Amino acid sequence: MAFSSSTRSLFNLKLTKTHSSSLHHQPKKKPVILFSHAHFTPPLRSTYNDCFRANYGTFTNHSAPRLRFSVKVGSPDYSSGDEAQSLISEATQQEDFSWVSVIIPFLFPALGGLLFGYDIGATSGATISLQSPELSGTAWFNLSAVQLGLVVSGSLYGALFGSLLVYPIADFLGRRRELIISAVLYLLGGLITAYAPSLSVLLVGRLLYGLGIGMAMHGAPLYIAETCPSQIRGTLVSLKELLIVLGILLGYFVGSFEINAIGGWRYMYGISAPIALLMGIGMWLLPPSPRWLLLRAAQGKGSVKEYKEKAILALSKLRGRPPGDKVSEKQIEETYVSLKSAYADQESEGSLLEVFQGPNLKAFIIAVGLVLFQQITGQPSVLYYAGPILQTAGFSAASDATRVSVVIGLFKFVMTGIAVLKVDDLGRRPLLIVGVSGLALSLFLLSAYFKFLGGFPLVAVASLLLYVGCYQISFGPISWLMVSEIFPLRTRGKGISLAVLANFASNAIVTFAFSPLKEALGAENLFILFGVIALLSLLFVVLLVPETKGLSLEEIESKLSK
Repeated sequence: MAFSSSTRSLFNLKLTKTHSSSLHHQPKKKPVILFSHAHFTPPLRSTYNDCFRANYGTFTNHSAPRLRFSVKVGSPDYSSGDEAQSLISEATQQEDFSWVSVIIPFLFPALGGLLFGYDIGATSGATISLQSPELSGTAWFNLSAVQLGLVVSGSLYGALFGSLLVYPIADFLGRRRELIISAVLYLLGGLITAYAPSLSVLLVGRLLYGLGIGMAMHGAPLYIAETCPSQIRGTLVSLKELLIVLGILLGYFVGSFEINAIGGWRYMYGISAPIALLMGIGMWLLPPSPRWLLLRAAQGKGSVKEYKEKAILALSKLRGRPPGDKVSEKQIEETYVSLKSAYADQESEGSLLEVFQGPNLKAFIIAVGLVLFQQITGQPSVLYYAGPILQTAGFSAASDATRVSVVIGLFKFVMTGIAVLKVDDLGRRPLLIVGVSGLALSLFLLSAYFKFLGGFPLVAVASLLLYVGCYQISFGPISWLMVSEIFPLRTRGKGISLAVLANFASNAIVTFAFSPLKEALGAENLFILFGVIALLSLLFVVLLVPETKGLSLEEIESKLSK
């Protein structure tokens, strides 16, 4: 996904309503089509689409108002870093597509995010079951704080290693094969963990599952963004976080049902296996990303003609069209010309150091800062240890704690939905500022509960709900949305890889350190520490994070370069 940062073929997208009948009177213009702006989300598709399309048809309503995207293309300037020259041409593009062909390609990569969320939710109940003398079903239930930290954060260390591993080989594998490998690792990790006869084997299973998380979190957003119709990309990008939250909620539900079973933790982890199998089968049926195929051609990695033919077939399948149709052929040809232009006077693949130079460095600081503060304000600890925190707060029975965790998961789901609906209306900065302020308040309330409000267990529950709600309207969805927006085209792939790496590294450290820090500092002081960090993150947002609402990716790049 390396594009020239000096290339200034800027696309200013203007969304207007027009009646379909008026389109016949528009002057004919040549559209320039890019499949996506390398964002985190989706439409995927399988060979099922031909059958679905025959039954349901294509989503097109000629009597209703249609959305028209007016795309203004500026002249590229390879000689300097100045602003692009005045716009010289216009094109309109409204792509008809089958909703079934969009949902199917979105669903299977999105299962990678759901399985990530499921691990978070299931671990909350599994840690209770695994340490219970009556419910563990093992002779090694008496885990030390370090051993418990390894069980909880084992998948995150695997994800950290997976994100490192995938960096040099992602473009070679392609998004589809990367996700198939991820599904296999999810499957193996879930099964090994569920049938583990000892702690060491369990940790191996957790590590393998984590490798799957690392690859899925890199490959899924790229595949989704690169195969998505431009009209609905924003909606689908926002739904990525919702799928992760749905996975967390599913993990909470399974934990609440299995918490009183002997060896219930085995069921909690093992249920991920059939979902991983479904993901693997679905990705096997889906075509490669057409944009990835064209990138390989533009980078000189093989026969241009062969890659173009494969891309045309892939796009035809993704849109539910006949194989090799003329519309797909035209889109592929125009996209390839755009990509070749972007690579014209540049090396086909930039160096890693580019991310730390000029506007790329600004984007790197903002993106990594957001995902770092997302984790070190305590988010992994609050989610992974929701059950134990609630037990300490007075819900003594394991089943009580896990049922309240389900309530928290439902609330998280609702608040994420609100953020998805309002982020383009209210903007990124307002939601971040309000949400992070609420995070700080909730963390100080948790500390106050453990210090002198111990007789009021509802304070702990209310604080957790406030924390979850504020997180889900701020750091939860918006950090990753801005990560996908903030990097210039040429370094977006590398920048996202580094952001994923920073996210999992900080997540693993905070999760592992929670139990030892809780023993050393006490819960009240630990939550004060998280609260102070939340105040620092609020200062970071106010001073450094720009508003990107309503701006094209190119306008964001221009804004950062000033």
